[in-house]
Amino acid sequence: MDGIDPAWLAPTWFLDSDSPEVDAFAAAAVGDSGDATEMAIKLFSAVRDGLRYDPYGTDRDPGSYRASVICRADTAWCVPKSVLLTAAARNRGIPARLGFADVKNHLTSEKLRASMGTDVFAWHGYSELFLRGRWFKLSTAFNIELCERFGTKALEFDGTDDALMHPFDESGNRHMEYVKQRGSFDDLPLDMIFASFAEIYPTMGFGGAGAAAAGDEVFNSPQ
Repeated sequence: MDGIDPAWLAPTWFLDSDSPEVDAFAAAAVGDSGDATEMAIKLFSAVRDGLRYDPYGTDRDPGSYRASVICRADTAWCVPKSVLLTAAARNRGIPARLGFADVKNHLTSEKLRASMGTDVFAWHGYSELFLRGRWFKLSTAFNIELCERFGTKALEFDGTDDALMHPFDESGNRHMEYVKQRGSFDDLPLDMIFASFAEIYPTMGFGGAGAAAAGDEVFNSPQ
């Protein structure tokens, strides 16, 4: 494809889009679809709702962040879910990469804000898919059931616009605000993410649940 960087379609160690596991996941998600946009919509839904959002189920083992491992999980947080969508898109021939941003959560509990020292959550992950001549930014973090439970708006993708965190919840309260773009990446910059967590959240005891909460806890109540 003209103007398409081969890296956006190539497998990597994290984005192992050529693995049997990712191929099976993508094939099951898209079914008989052959149109790139239609496949992207189905992949988005499969990742969003197929893996329940869990900000505490993470660790520092790089192997846990491979798409072939993630697709066999029942739960995940925003970064691994973005890895899976990006890899699955590449598996179906859709140019894709990873995007990251720092977000401010206006619904953060006082307890979590105090423990973190901030209500800004670094390195929120999403996928970027190239369709019909433009990039779409897609966040698959929150499954529909979780959004209904907490009164937040579920993200939808219909192939016409980005699917990024909503600025307001269902009651009109301010929710998510993108405050800093971290950029686009052809592969997962895991070392950079972990280094930032350790620097930004030094009081949280980086590792295990503390690391997950620092990177991706966005609701006002425990799950």
